[in-house]
Amino acid sequence: MKFTISCLFLLISCCASAQAPKTYTSSEILLQLKKLNVLGSVLYIAAHPDDENTRLLAYLANEKLYRTGYLSLTRGDGGQNLIGDEQGIDLGLIRTQELLAARRIDGAEQFFTRAYDFGFCKSSEEALATWGHDKTLSDVVWVIRKFRPDVIIARFPEDSRAGHGHHAASGILAREAFDAAADPAKFPEQLKEGVTVWQAKRMLWNTFNFGGNSTQNESQFKVEVGMYNPLLGKSYGEIAAVSRSQHKSQGFGVPAQRGTMLEYFETIKGDKPQTDLFDGVDISWNKINQKSIEDALAVVISTYDLQNPAASLKNLVSLYNTVSRLENGYWRNQKLAELKQVIENCSGLFMEAVAASPYAVLGDSLKINVVVNNRLGVNIPSVTVNIDDGEYDFKNLTRNTNATFSDTLFISPSQNKITQPYWLEMPMDKGSFNVTYQPLIGKAENEPWTVQFEVNIEGTDFTFHKPIRYKFTDPVKGEIYQPVYIIPSFYVSNYSKVVVRKEMENGDYAIDPSYSFKTSQYISHKEVEAHFVPSNQVFKIPLFNSLVESNLTRKTEAVNYPSPSSHLKMGNDMLQKNTIQYDHIPTINYFTKVDTKIVEFNDGLKIAGSKLGYITGAGDKVPQALEQMGYKVTLLKEPDINSDNLKQFDAIITGVRAYNTNDWLGNVYETLMQYVKEGGVLLTQYNTSNFISSIKGKVGPYPFNISRTRVTDENAKINFLLPDHPALNYPNKITAKDFEGWMQERSVYHADKIDSNYQRIISMNDAGEKADDGGLIIANYGKGKFVYTGLVFFRELPAGVPGAYRLFANLIAPQASLDSTKGGTLKNQATNSSKLSGKKGIK
Repeated sequence: MKFTISCLFLLISCCASAQAPKTYTSSEILLQLKKLNVLGSVLYIAAHPDDENTRLLAYLANEKLYRTGYLSLTRGDGGQNLIGDEQGIDLGLIRTQELLAARRIDGAEQFFTRAYDFGFCKSSEEALATWGHDKTLSDVVWVIRKFRPDVIIARFPEDSRAGHGHHAASGILAREAFDAAADPAKFPEQLKEGVTVWQAKRMLWNTFNFGGNSTQNESQFKVEVGMYNPLLGKSYGEIAAVSRSQHKSQGFGVPAQRGTMLEYFETIKGDKPQTDLFDGVDISWNKINQKSIEDALAVVISTYDLQNPAASLKNLVSLYNTVSRLENGYWRNQKLAELKQVIENCSGLFMEAVAASPYAVLGDSLKINVVVNNRLGVNIPSVTVNIDDGEYDFKNLTRNTNATFSDTLFISPSQNKITQPYWLEMPMDKGSFNVTYQPLIGKAENEPWTVQFEVNIEGTDFTFHKPIRYKFTDPVKGEIYQPVYIIPSFYVSNYSKVVVRKEMENGDYAIDPSYSFKTSQYISHKEVEAHFVPSNQVFKIPLFNSLVESNLTRKTEAVNYPSPSSHLKMGNDMLQKNTIQYDHIPTINYFTKVDTKIVEFNDGLKIAGSKLGYITGAGDKVPQALEQMGYKVTLLKEPDINSDNLKQFDAIITGVRAYNTNDWLGNVYETLMQYVKEGGVLLTQYNTSNFISSIKGKVGPYPFNISRTRVTDENAKINFLLPDHPALNYPNKITAKDFEGWMQERSVYHADKIDSNYQRIISMNDAGEKADDGGLIIANYGKGKFVYTGLVFFRELPAGVPGAYRLFANLIAPQASLDSTKGGTLKNQATNSSKLSGKKGIK
């Protein structure tokens, strides 16, 4: 066997699994043997991570033993995050790994298109226009042509019953792709990339009953999927619960279900099934005229020994050789791969390649440790590993004894590139990623950087590829595996992505956004000077991954700013390393160009008050934005919520979905209301409606409900209902211009059934809908005020939208005197405002 590391892979290297290598029990191997005799495949199509029916996927993959796939059109980039402050691309990376974790549990495979989740939308027309209809359809067709499903199942209908424009669009694209995949005139360029046209037997819609919306009826085709699988020790309802609970960033932990469970289906294309989803589909080896292989596999299955899986190796290797001699084709290649996996599992052979560091540095070297162990002592006369120019042979392996060696690889900058998720290598469009290499499209992630092992088992040579991973031992969590990343020798590790310039001034302006650097080699001062103005201090970088902080100012000529916001970019080779770490997924690293946005205000930015308390919720970056505005922000926990402590704050802010994630907020309701009554300001950002029962609806001083109303058009017109209200005047005069340049959407989860004590400040609506006035409500209570808003400040402030800063400053401004409690004119407002002058920055 030869062990080979492919340098080409380093162009896209990113090993995904953060967990120990998968091992299989004897009962799981028996299930794999049975699957060898099933030549059927099914593809499930929906729009987002968590849209998939995990119970149905588990049933199809483990009971029916079909090759089962889930095609999610997007990676879930536009949703909300319940476990951290990641949004956009970062959130999509998290949800990609959560989906892969779910698939490892339910047994299905995972695919994606290039579509970007740009947030909630209300029509399929908007979704398809934003994604690019033909671009996304071509991706769905490509996955179908490669996966060749006999049956396609859509999760959503094509109309408003889908509940989301993305959902409806996924149903439309599934139907269109059913026909287009079989049409050689559709996307003919794909036919040059190793696929052929493919016609599925039928397309079904998996109808549903959730969220108060039932699309099921007894005339639909029904399948019972709640049965217990003794080989796995779980029912499919139990497997589905574990699978779905991997969607941790969405808070989708669910209880296990047991008992009879029916799934309902409506036929969209093809003939309606009568007795089985695969009616009219041959799923035996007769499909490729190989009945003898089916008979031989039946013998292997009937004689399989749960106590001694290796006893099946001789017959399995013989079958492998038989299948390998068949004419090249889809099922020949698929079953050959499955046979090889079963042979490896039955052999008990352990093969591992571990790097000494999680980072392989361009221009540096990386030590690799290899271990081979013939744990069952099966007939394996040789194993060969080849690293670079050295070939390592293991012969006559002793039973259950580790055979090891180490070698060092040079990571050549001329042959390798930094690790980057393939869909992020090119600049993206507004609604989709750009990937030009056709074979990558559809893949969930990059192929891992692997080591090649050539092993002789029972007289036949097999080639196995094992990912190179970094392994370490945590004193609490135990043995941990993490990906290995190719990184540059010099990169920015921390910098201010948004810098607030509080006053517009004419003339020149320079700024230092506070850069820090990490290095992996000695870097000359001149290399730094290429991007930064040299400082008086000596600039040295002595150690790998050392943190070097300096007062260097990014090199730029003094610039006159004619517009409200500008971007200052460094050289094309200056990169920021972004790291995402959670226990339930692999550590994620990816790189972006360093890009600092200067937020400027034509009418200036004024704030009233200085000290804020912030109760974090699901996670957002609002506190950092508030600090940039000039506030001192203190993060508050339950023990901090007492009257004496709260008196120091001009305003208290609850983060997005704080009442969804902090049950204790219901316990401090009276304390918070007393704080308001004594003159404080309490601003509550959006929550979802399912929080009300847990805290009995106690959020504000007067009752209101949370609806699912949202305005998804980020350019929707804002109607000022109370133009003289302090929220629109103090300390900043708010105009329509302050709502320009907003990102993704306007507002979510509006208030409704609003008590008359609340003032409704603005209204807005999406096209074709009535204006809604629940996006911003304010009530005076005692000497203070309470604010509830669905306006998406958690998106706009980190994105550097100037008007969002100005409006937010108004909403948390200490209470000003009013002509009346219903919103009169301001009196003496200037005396309560501290006007902040902008500073020139570092020249």
